[in-house]
This record gives sequence, structure tokens and C-alpha cells, in this order.
Amino acid sequence: MSDLANARAEIDRIDAEILQLFARRMAAGKTIGKVKAAKNLPICNPEREREILLNIAESAGAELSHSARILFSTLFELSKSLQRRELVKNSDFAQLLDEARQATPEVFPKIAKVACCGVPGAYAQLAADKIFELPDLTYFNDFAAVFSAVEKNLCQYGILPIENSTSGTIDQVCDLMLDHKFYIVRSYRLKIRHCLLAKPGTRLADVKEIISHEQGLKQCNTFIAGLKNIKRSTASSTAMAAKTVAESDRHDFAAIASPECAAIYGLEVLQEHIQNRDTNYTRFICISRKIEIYPGADKISIMGTLPHRPGALYSLLARFAVLGVNLTKLESRPRKGEEFEYMFYFDFEASLADPEVRALLCELVAEGGKFTFLGNYSER
Repeated sequence: MSDLANARAEIDRIDAEILQLFARRMAAGKTIGKVKAAKNLPICNPEREREILLNIAESAGAELSHSARILFSTLFELSKSLQRRELVKNSDFAQLLDEARQATPEVFPKIAKVACCGVPGAYAQLAADKIFELPDLTYFNDFAAVFSAVEKNLCQYGILPIENSTSGTIDQVCDLMLDHKFYIVRSYRLKIRHCLLAKPGTRLADVKEIISHEQGLKQCNTFIAGLKNIKRSTASSTAMAAKTVAESDRHDFAAIASPECAAIYGLEVLQEHIQNRDTNYTRFICISRKIEIYPGADKISIMGTLPHRPGALYSLLARFAVLGVNLTKLESRPRKGEEFEYMFYFDFEASLADPEVRALLCELVAEGGKFTFLGNYSER
């Protein structure tokens, strides 16, 4: 055999030994977890971990010290995860998930009372029309009011934009998510077609001021930059911008809004498809006051904080990687009133029908209340 073949054979033998030792270590950790669960003892023992890692770093030698610490830190996380399952498998949150899955109807409702931001013609209304067959819409002036309407049970559901493929995360909505209790029950990716609308008889050359929601202005900034001496003004929604132009007596005033707004408010389309990219989509979430998990739900959202220590995010991501879970969004937001404290928002492709995923969520929620479950839902 060649030197390479000999070395590979030796690695195979070592790997087999490592696997056997790993299985023994995890079994011992599981036993410890049962004892801790029975005696209501904490899972983490930072002082013991630090002591072990210091001994490992010294024993491994200078060349392998860092790698050895990473290896054993990962082992600690896997062992603690296994121990947590003994504590959380019958937790209040686990029971809440079971009750929600049992109480949720088989079919998503076709008719419901729905809150959305803006006025008729708003993109939130268009998204609501896609999510529900016949939504009974109530319009509110801002995103905060939509959250409150659902929270106070004034409306069964609320429709909110959360991110755009051109301009990114809708910051205002993400910040409000930290202040309200809600659950995501469905989401929809709506193709956004922005038009420049003005009162009949207005020419493009006449326009001196353009009004829209700040996201509409961002998504059409290339078009606006091509015009000369244009004042930009913001409105609470694109549809409200169209309504504002329609109610004015000016012929140098235009709005960026949906083409549907032209018919609703008696405006003319001066220019179509003015968004920066043709593939311009906004993702809308449908929120509810209670957890609803419909059949086929394959996306999960959570948010939470992480401790200020090296490798904290890596350790969390490793727990997703072990399950083969695909993270589709990772966003960090500063926490109000906290210096250098951040809330992390995660979207990932998974279902609570998977017991491994369910166990991980129960672990995260049980860890000192640092993570909040936002929903398991489907997206179209």
C-alpha cells in the first residue's frame, strides 16, 4: 500500500474509534440530562466548561490548542442540546404547539376580517386579495396600527410587508415586531409594478414633485434620478400617495403607486414599470393573534437574542446545520434602550411535523426566554 492509502486506512480506524467514543459520550450526557431534569438543575455549567477547555488547550499543545477547543465546544453544545430535550419535551411551549396544531382547521380561511396599512389600492390590499378569496378589509394609517388591531382582536388577521427584493428589509415593520405579540400564519411574494400617476392632462415634463411611500421612492430611485429638479415627498403608503395627488389641484404633482390606483382615484399613468428592477417582489406576512399551523406549513420564523461571547452565533447555526435546515433569512436589529444588544430574526425551511425541528424550537424557547416562536406557515 502507498503512504496515502496507509494514512487513509489509519484515519478510517481512528474515525471508527471516535464514533464509538462519541456515542458513549452522548449516552452519558443523556443520563446527566435525565438527572438534571428530575432534580430541576440547570443545563449549563460555565465554570466546569471553562475548566475542561483550559485543560484541553494545555494538553493539546500550541499547534492544536485552538482546533481542540472548537471541537470540544461543539461537543458541549451537542451534549447540552440532548440534555435540554429531556427538560423541554413536556414543556408548556411543547404543549402549546400540540394544541395549536390540533385546533387549526385543515383549510386556510377564504373569508376573514383583515387589517392592512393604507387605503384602497395599496399593495397590502393586493396581497390580501391573493392570500384570501374575499377579505373584509379594514384600513389603518400605519404599520403599528395593523399590529395593534390584530393584538386587540379588532381584526382576525393583518397584512404587513417585511422585505423587498430591491430595497431589502422593511425596517419599520421589523422594529415593530419586537414590540408586539403575534404569529405568522401565511406569507405571499407579490410582484410589485410601480407606475407614475398624475391628474389627467399632466405631462411628464410638468412634474416637479413625486410622492410615495419611502419604499416606493427607494425602489424607483433610478427613474427619479433621470428626471430633473424633482422634489421627493413621503406618504404613509403608495395608495395614500395616489389619493393625495388625486385630491390636490396641482398638475405638477405625481405619485408612485400601483396601476390599480389609477382607476380607483381617477389618475393617468404617465410612465409604467418605473421600478429599478423588473424582478421586484415584496414579501408580505399574514399575522394572527394566535398560533395557526396549517397542513403543508414548511417555513418557520423565530427571533431572539444571543449571549455576548465568541462563537455564540456559530454555535446556534451549527444546531441548524446538524438538522440539515436551510436558513433563508438572518437579520439583526438593535434593541431599543440596550447598548450593543441585538435581536436576531431567522427564517428557515422546516416543519413542526419533524420531531427534530420541534425539539430544537422547544430548546431555543426554553433557554431563558431568549427566543420567540413567530410561526410555522407556508409561502406562495
